[in-house]
Amino acid sequence: MGNCVPVTPGTLETPGSLNLEEIMGDLSLYYDNTDSNDTFVEYDAAPCHNHFCPLFQRVAPPFLAATCAAAALATGALLVALAKRPQAWRWPQSRALLAQLALGTALFAALLPALAAGIAWGWHLGTGPCRLTHLVWHWSLFAQALLVASGSCGTAWARWDPRSRRLAVALWAVALLLATPAALVSGVAEGTACVRRSVGILAPAYLLHLTLCLCLLLLLPAGLLLAALAVPRLRASWAAGAGLTWLFPGLWVPYGAGLAAEFLLQARLLEPTCGSFEHFDLALGFSEGLGVLHCGLGPLVLLLAWRCRRLLSSGDCTEEPNGATAPGLDPRH
Repeated sequence: MGNCVPVTPGTLETPGSLNLEEIMGDLSLYYDNTDSNDTFVEYDAAPCHNHFCPLFQRVAPPFLAATCAAAALATGALLVALAKRPQAWRWPQSRALLAQLALGTALFAALLPALAAGIAWGWHLGTGPCRLTHLVWHWSLFAQALLVASGSCGTAWARWDPRSRRLAVALWAVALLLATPAALVSGVAEGTACVRRSVGILAPAYLLHLTLCLCLLLLLPAGLLLAALAVPRLRASWAAGAGLTWLFPGLWVPYGAGLAAEFLLQARLLEPTCGSFEHFDLALGFSEGLGVLHCGLGPLVLLLAWRCRRLLSSGDCTEEPNGATAPGLDPRH
């Protein structure tokens, strides 16, 4: 999150250059450890003052630690609620779907302590653990996006039967396959930072990874939102509560847009200036921070919605339209 390595426009396309956005798994903190609080990047004749890197190093570790703690509490509470009151969770917020989303947020949150330590003290675990971290990071994100998309387009998760179990195995396997390029393009830079991209911006592996991120984190949510507005059946499922699950991948949409802008800047398709890079660091960094919050906010929102349904009889909440039962299914399932 932030371009914390001094580079020039002439080196943006070289294989050894790092990307602008280095957050969490992109732990690039290689600005000079001097009395200055800024990073100076030469663009043309004027130095660029990047105030983001010092801010990132101060804020990121406690932010990740707090997010991890909140995610652990919210995910644990969601799993307890799913186990203790199974009949209270019906389509489109079925136990089968929400349990897998909770698994995804747990995988994601489990990475945050190591990433926070890497930001604060440097990454000393080597290239293998770094690539594994990026693999699990994106595996979790992609699996959640595919889970929510499959839950929005049908009633596959209304029951936990052999068909839905086969779908779950296939979906998680596909998500792992799609996350593999993230591991291939990541690596350790200068021995102390686990970065998302250790290859050139135009490297085939990175272009594949970028394409997958844009499809799953940006185009898929946007496409299904438009479909929900246009197709009555999908609109009915969103009205019944399916839209709540889209908070999981939805918080990553700004980050997906930021990745597209990063590519345009790094590939020189947009004119790089001091102002564009300085503002881009902040925008992309905060967008990824917003995405990280999904692991705590997602389970919390689902728990609050479940609590709201339990209070319907007291009139504290508004009853869900169209009920919460999948078409053609007995509400007891």
